[in-house]
Amino acid sequence: LFLDESDAVELPIKFVPQYAGCYHCQILLKSSRDVRVYVIKCVVNTGHAEAEIEFLTPAYQAVIQDIPISNMSIQDWKLEAVLEGQGFFGPPLINVGLGETALYPLMFKPVAEC
Repeated sequence: LFLDESDAVELPIKFVPQYAGCYHCQILLKSSRDVRVYVIKCVVNTGHAEAEIEFLTPAYQAVIQDIPISNMSIQDWKLEAVLEGQGFFGPPLINVGLGETALYPLMFKPVAEC
């Protein structure tokens, strides 16, 4: 028996961790004709930080800023970079090993005064 999206039922879950770490959970759903167990694993990293970078360089001259990316999870990361905005360049992929910090070289090369 296959169900389409109209037969789906949402199961909202609220997860409020106190500390960084790896949290495991099992959800048991029972009905008169079915029993299902869902295993959920949540990885919580330390605080989220926002940053702002200001580039100042003469027109046509490139400047590079190395942005640190720390992987505090329990597995290696293969990250894809999507850069938006004219004059920004960087590698499309970056690998960050378990427990490592990698530097992402973000380059800004203006083609005009701006």
